[in-house]
Amino acid sequence: MASKKQKRSNEVRTRKKKKGWRTLALSAAALVIVGLLIFFFVTLFDALFPTSGKGTAQRKEKREVTLYFSDANERFLVPEKRFVPKEATDEEQAREIVKALLAGSKTGHTPTLPAKADVQSVKILPDGTAEISFSKAFVNAHPGSGTSETASIYSLTNSLCTNVPAIKRVRILLDGKELASIRGHIDTRKPFAPRDLTAPGAKS
Repeated sequence: MASKKQKRSNEVRTRKKKKGWRTLALSAAALVIVGLLIFFFVTLFDALFPTSGKGTAQRKEKREVTLYFSDANERFLVPEKRFVPKEATDEEQAREIVKALLAGSKTGHTPTLPAKADVQSVKILPDGTAEISFSKAFVNAHPGSGTSETASIYSLTNSLCTNVPAIKRVRILLDGKELASIRGHIDTRKPFAPRDLTAPGAKS
């Protein structure tokens, strides 16, 4: 049989061992909690203040352009300042301008292009002619009057020529093919040069 001294020694060793395991377990738990807190705050900081290439790439640089919409009577064009994404090429920049025209005025002016239409392609020829191809909705959803056709043609032409120096004139295509007329009032087989139809007193 073990003596009292041996029993006491065994009890002391057992208590020390249990205490060691408790300390180790508490240390491990503390490390896990600290790690989770660090992960949480780092994730939160990245979400609030993105600094990676992915985060900055989403905030594309903008440039100011002058778009031309119509007045209420479709007699004159009215300039409107807007910001559109800044693109690397003239063709890409022209596409953004056309998309902004299709989206309509932000200040209450009359739209000049059917919102349902899509810009399919933009091509700038060496002579400065920009060929803009629209989907069939450009014709099908167009109001159809002579004044509406005039507004569409020169809103598009003036907006592109004003903001993209490489563009000198604009030709409208439908599904990539020649368009005889939007709704029968104006011959659109030829390209159009800018024309000053700005309302008297309107500021660009």
